[in-house]
Amino acid sequence: MTSLNSQIARLPVDGFLLLLIATVALAAYFPAHGAATSVVDQGVTAAVALLFLLYGARLAPSAIWSGLRNWRLQSVVLASTYCLFPLLGVALTLLLRGHLPADAVTGLLFLCLLPSTVQSSVAFTSIARGNVPAALCSASLSNVLGVVLTPLLVSLLLPAAGGGFSLHAYESIAREILLPFILGQMIRPWSAAWLLRHPLMTAVVDRGSVLVVVYAAFSAGMAAGIWHLLSINTLLAILAIDLAILAVVIVATTGASRRLAFSTEDEIATVFCGSKKSLAGGIPMAVILFPGHAVGLIVLPLMLFHQAQLFVCAALARRYARRSASAAGADAISTALVPPKAKELDMTERSAEPRRAASVT
Repeated sequence: MTSLNSQIARLPVDGFLLLLIATVALAAYFPAHGAATSVVDQGVTAAVALLFLLYGARLAPSAIWSGLRNWRLQSVVLASTYCLFPLLGVALTLLLRGHLPADAVTGLLFLCLLPSTVQSSVAFTSIARGNVPAALCSASLSNVLGVVLTPLLVSLLLPAAGGGFSLHAYESIAREILLPFILGQMIRPWSAAWLLRHPLMTAVVDRGSVLVVVYAAFSAGMAAGIWHLLSINTLLAILAIDLAILAVVIVATTGASRRLAFSTEDEIATVFCGSKKSLAGGIPMAVILFPGHAVGLIVLPLMLFHQAQLFVCAALARRYARRSASAAGADAISTALVPPKAKELDMTERSAEPRRAASVT
């Protein structure tokens, strides 16, 4: 967590974004062809399985159960992730149909159906001095539910693109995502301490799996010849739409938190967990749920949203942190100006005033 916090603190230059750009460039100039395509596909399957195996191995069940007690916070986060976001996605689909490439519009709706992300949600909450255990629970619960809810929502809202209710898709999700996650939970008593001592392995697998899947997706896009459909104006339009979605959700979660009288710490956790979408979980799901489609174009809105949420939430976390530091400083100054003994004397004087009044009377 410390390494991720320091990485986020160094924004706006994000090393992972540079790796993503380099991967896309590699796929553009050296896409997988022929027999190499099969090898890359097998690598994707292995990378995704290993990713969710490690997710299961490092996620403590006690963290989920302890955070579930804060049901109001969890309800707001889940409502944002699986109600507000999908409603925005459906509205955008109706508005943008015919104005953007069809797969890009599908990608915007798919983005809105994904679970929250665990690592950056918790890291931003920590930077902002929010409720970290609640954030860990919210993001983890969102990811666990997303294994079922995201394919279900895709089958309901994107039947043409996703092939409708596909038993094969759910079997693939269960085999490549859910089963490794369960196995990770089973080996957690023996693996958790080791993973804690070797955080680099988790970071490499986390980011490396995304890079492998991105390479495979964009290679398929090159083979299908989809990139001639895109222009700079289209990319800027998708980025602007992503930023608008993010702004609406941040304003909505902040307003809901304050209306429900959440503490500042709970508000921070709600905003950061309720406004994120998982790139690491979304791209593997896209490969499974959209077979035969231009997956590279479908995941493009998600890739742009991922970077946008890093920049925007990094600035927001710093703002929350400065506000918390100012409040702590004000309390310290107040304590220094009015020592405890002085406060006790003041209270003594106040309690004596009624007695004095009585004696005068």
